[in-house]
Amino acid sequence: MKYKRILLKLSGESLMGDQQFGIEQKAVLHYAEEIRTAVATKAEVAIVIGGGNIFRGIQATANGIDRVQGDYMGMLATIINSMALQASLEKLGIPTRLMSAIEMKEICEPFIRRRAVRHLEKGRVVIFGAGTGNPYFTTDTAASLRAIEIEADVILKGTRVDGIYSADPEKDKKAKRYDTITFDEVYKKGLQVMDLTAFTLCKENKLPIIVFDINKKGNLKRVLQDEKIGTLVKN
Repeated sequence: MKYKRILLKLSGESLMGDQQFGIEQKAVLHYAEEIRTAVATKAEVAIVIGGGNIFRGIQATANGIDRVQGDYMGMLATIINSMALQASLEKLGIPTRLMSAIEMKEICEPFIRRRAVRHLEKGRVVIFGAGTGNPYFTTDTAASLRAIEIEADVILKGTRVDGIYSADPEKDKKAKRYDTITFDEVYKKGLQVMDLTAFTLCKENKLPIIVFDINKKGNLKRVLQDEKIGTLVKN
């Protein structure tokens, strides 16, 4: 197995399934089952989920809500999503720990790096909620930061497309998919992989990113087995 410790990044929108808002149980169960296949390979799995299916801090400013307040509301949305995924994983018999950047001792542990690493070593899936705990940072940045802190081998960015393209494949039929691309090429071509802060963190810390289609059953396990799934971004 090429990757022993991974950080899986999921968008909040992925939990909506066919709905326009909120959490669809069928979608959450699909991701839980994919994660179970990863755990079965003896990989150590950490997860960061967005909150866009419930609330987006950056959109709140358009409705007159202060950006900082809106971002904190978005962090709480990620906790709701994290709890939903945790419940589905535990239904499948997978031990999990939810760790939050904002202290909520009644429902989750505070994020402590050494404790997180110990959980992973013991075979528990660790879900990191509440982003970085700071406004003005996205959950992409939280995923990059946590992956670096726990010394993950790779960030796996689960999306609804099967990799990085030269243009939006849903709009441009001639868009070319990349099997491998460097961080510098992504910058030069202006491709959207993660927000710039998150992407730069990965580049500077030599942390590879794989963008792949998480909605296709079995893809997460295939990535861990080093099959040519998705697009690899590396230095």
